[in-house]
Amino acid sequence: MGPSPCPCGRVDARRRPLAYADCCGRFIDHLEDCPAPDAESLMRSRYTAFVREDAAYLLATWQTARRPERLDFEPGVRWLGLQVRAHLPLDATHAVVEFVARQRDATGRAHRLHERSRFVREAGRWYYVDGELY
Repeated sequence: MGPSPCPCGRVDARRRPLAYADCCGRFIDHLEDCPAPDAESLMRSRYTAFVREDAAYLLATWQTARRPERLDFEPGVRWLGLQVRAHLPLDATHAVVEFVARQRDATGRAHRLHERSRFVREAGRWYYVDGELY
């Protein structure tokens, strides 16, 4: 059995799922040395960080002015998949990513999170600013 596929669902040119280490893992596990190169990659890595309940990564990639003091994860949530609907670079330092993330709560009920997220590039790194839910 090969390496585990990345939770974000990114695939290679042959439509094969990328392994965590070759996808979001390189950004999450090596934040200081390997920042996400664009807003979509950051959004995908933040989804993966939610799946892995990695609050440190999520807080580190949140724009300082909008960053909460801490993050709490809802017990029993299972993330089921991510669909990126659009990646819209607005200019060299601003972008929007629209996505739908599916999850199941502790009671077994399914939910969809549909968001248009805003990202900003500061000092050569992309950061999540905020999002509008649909």
